[in-house]
Amino acid sequence: MTHTNFEKLRVYQLAEKLADRIWKIVIKWEYFPRITIGKQIVTAADGVGSNIAEGTGRGSIQDNRRFIKIARGSLYETKHWLRRSYKRQLLTEAVSLLYRTGYKKQ
Repeated sequence: MTHTNFEKLRVYQLAEKLADRIWKIVIKWEYFPRITIGKQIVTAADGVGSNIAEGTGRGSIQDNRRFIKIARGSLYETKHWLRRSYKRQLLTEAVSLLYRTGYKKQ
């Protein structure tokens, strides 16, 4: 499989892993948390990688920078929803801290 430039970026690969892991957690939640917090956190986490990809597909460095800033905003939003998920007892403290404070290889 041939990878495009953005797929080779370590930050993009980490964003994909984070989004996939969040999906696997949220999909198991009960209906109400899944459609409220779950929908928000999945969208935010998916936005990190999608904005990195879109930015690298743009024609100028200025456009790329703009989308990277949007990706950073999506990451911060993901961290917000992780905190909310923990406070509402949807995540354990260990899982919440792992995702909020840094990405650990597994």
